[in-house]
Amino acid sequence: MIMTAVAFLLGLILCSLFGVPYIEMLKKKMIGQYIKELAPDSHAKKQGTPTTGGVFIVLAIIMASVIALSLAQKMTTTALIAIITLGFYTLAGFQDDYIKIKGKGNDGLTPRGKLFRQIAIALLPTIVLLIDNPAACTFEICGYMINLGWFYPFFAVFIITGASNAYNLTDGLDGLAAGCGVSSFIAAAIIALLLGETDLAIISASVAGALAGFLEYNKPKAQVFMGDTGSLAIGGLLGTIAVLGKFEFLLIFFGAVFVIETLSVIIQVTSFKTTGKRVFKMAPIHHHFELLGWSEKKVVTVFAIASFVFSAIAVLLYELVAKGII
Repeated sequence: MIMTAVAFLLGLILCSLFGVPYIEMLKKKMIGQYIKELAPDSHAKKQGTPTTGGVFIVLAIIMASVIALSLAQKMTTTALIAIITLGFYTLAGFQDDYIKIKGKGNDGLTPRGKLFRQIAIALLPTIVLLIDNPAACTFEICGYMINLGWFYPFFAVFIITGASNAYNLTDGLDGLAAGCGVSSFIAAAIIALLLGETDLAIISASVAGALAGFLEYNKPKAQVFMGDTGSLAIGGLLGTIAVLGKFEFLLIFFGAVFVIETLSVIIQVTSFKTTGKRVFKMAPIHHHFELLGWSEKKVVTVFAIASFVFSAIAVLLYELVAKGII
């Protein structure tokens, strides 16, 4: 418990310290974000804001995790795989950002190319989990164990890849992904602790702390964006922790905002292709609320509160199941 708190503080402090020099470097190199034409008009003013902030977020996460894990003597194979997976997703996201910056536009990796990388990386923790624990093919829903058998690897890859994409879709407003991510990773840390997965709890706490530190630079009006470098990696790590910790079902709750954002896109695209009509004014859904007249700050605040509530429900649900109440 103490080392989990230490990990959070280390992530917070390190990310806060790394932010200043990294942002200054980005400004000197004139490395900025290019805004999509499809985005709301109010986003035009964000053009040129430094991006790839995910670099110093991930650096803070890895350093905080390694220090706390070493102090707690919990540098396990599971922890190493989670950190390595984070690193690979960071590289994939950075490649996407680099192509956008180099091309001076918003077209990075092709959707197929990005998805291929996400799936390939998701295979790493999935394979290691199954080798280390062949019985991991079970999936728990409120105390009921479901054996997915040979289908489980596909399920695990889907969870990790889906979480990576969902977090990436959410990263569309200043402070939105980071603000929602703090409570999600705190919930993941608490659940991991209750399950006895101290290593995963420490990593989750490191992420929560780093995201809290990043908010200082990313809150409206943002000084820097995390870019795909950060969003693909952090989302992928959230899914990886849920899979390695065997609490995949609870991800639906502590990752609810990210799930809702993804569903809004799926609903919008499906509706438009089948009926020619749009359900939302714009998707992902955070843009819908913007076009309804909500300020960016209001959208971010409401979504962050919703994430906190859903995360609390996830922890409560785990406790109720563990005590046999449901």
